[in-house]
Amino acid sequence: MSVTKAGASGAERPRRRYAPRLPPAQRREQLLDAAFEVTRRSGLHDLSMEAVAAEAGVGKPVLYTVFRTRGDLVSALLDREYQRAVAQVLATLPTDMTRTGPAAAYGGTVTAFVRVVLDNPTRWRLILTGPDDAPSEYRDHLRTARAAILDRAVDLARIGIGLEPALAGFDAELLGHTMMSFAEMLGRLAVSDPETYTSDRLAAYAQALAGLVPAAAAP
Repeated sequence: MSVTKAGASGAERPRRRYAPRLPPAQRREQLLDAAFEVTRRSGLHDLSMEAVAAEAGVGKPVLYTVFRTRGDLVSALLDREYQRAVAQVLATLPTDMTRTGPAAAYGGTVTAFVRVVLDNPTRWRLILTGPDDAPSEYRDHLRTARAAILDRAVDLARIGIGLEPALAGFDAELLGHTMMSFAEMLGRLAVSDPETYTSDRLAAYAQALAGLVPAAAAP
């Protein structure tokens, strides 16, 4: 039953609904979850304070107590998703290539990465397509994170070259760049057109290409 109160004319009108109180950290996550859902449906360009408040079921004053501007909200959302994305990428990287060999390890890593992307395309669309209205600080975060992941990819390339005699002539730094760019390309295809570029199709291609590298490098 709705709660009403009499107006100046004596007619009853709905009483304003108030959002239940939440601890600040929990409220912040609730609002970021709502912003993420709006972004999933409409894209970052349609992320408005009104839409987020409606999605969260709170009044705009509640939203403004946590995020003073749309820019603050966008920055917080992108930063949270970037942190989660980096953790996902690091979890896909192999720790031991001695059992599987470099080609199988790389193919498996790219396959795992594509599946991670397709499990959460909204997050990875934000990461891989670089929103035009993303704050400059966020772009700096992405560059820093990419550099750290690239360093790890180069380390893995060096290990792979040491394990596979056919790769002896490869430049580890350039191979690391190649592996990372290839994975990013497949990720962009996955989020831009998942019906055409399915997980199975991209995984099969990654495995096939990884298998060709030692053969192509052999004298």
